Amino acid sequence: MKITTETEISVKDYGSGVSTEKKEILFAKTLEQVKNTAKEQGNCISAQQVEEAFGPLALSGEQMDMVYAYLHQRKIGVGEPVDPDEYLAPEEKEYLEHYLETLRALPQVSAGEREAITLSAMAGDGDARSRLTELYLPEVAEIAKLYAGQGVFLEDLIGEGNVAVAAGVTMLGALEHASEAEGMLGKMIMDAMEEYIAENAEEVKKDQRILDKVNRVAKAANELYAELHRKVTIEEVMQESGLSRRSIEEAIRMSGDKIEALLH
Repeated sequence: MKITTETEISVKDYGSGVSTEKKEILFAKTLEQVKNTAKEQGNCISAQQVEEAFGPLALSGEQMDMVYAYLHQRKIGVGEPVDPDEYLAPEEKEYLEHYLETLRALPQVSAGEREAITLSAMAGDGDARSRLTELYLPEVAEIAKLYAGQGVFLEDLIGEGNVAVAAGVTMLGALEHASEAEGMLGKMIMDAMEEYIAENAEEVKKDQRILDKVNRVAKAANELYAELHRKVTIEEVMQESGLSRRSIEEAIRMSGDKIEALLH
């Protein structure tokens, strides 16, 4: 059961007569449930909640340690909130400091005023929605710190969160009480950041696949060039590498026609 690229938890001893596939599904659902619970509680969850959630799976102590390690990697505090600042790179801290400094210049409101603005936004007041979006900017920045260090820029995370808030304030009319707005908007902010990280990870994989293909074609072309002392044809690289003409032509295009050993 894959937790991260480095950590794997096996639940093969869970229950008798239960398929491995079903065990994997049960574990994945439980892990997602724990993450969602933590999200609703400000990215923090108690050890008791974790133990109760995974109790039916009868995981070993070592397996539970791996679960806790996974939660720590995802900056989910167990028992007490994590300090997100410790995960920030120096340049991210500097950017965040300047960004928050600009936000401090915005007019502050009391709890009562904030509730009144929220109620007006729920009623469809455009000015109130804009003001509420503005009030959430510092909170978006704080949440973004929880997702730092996952292959994306902090600035981009903040941007995604701000977009989520701007969209979220238009949906508040579905709520019954102003007190529900914070939870709804907080979840939308986190979901937007998680989706952005996931999309970026997929894009990185795609880029790596492209790079691997270009490198493979370039390697075959260079080896032939060294052997024949001349530029080589696509047909010769096809024979050398086993790649199709289409794959080689695609690699040439993706490299910007910079595989110099190839004659094309």
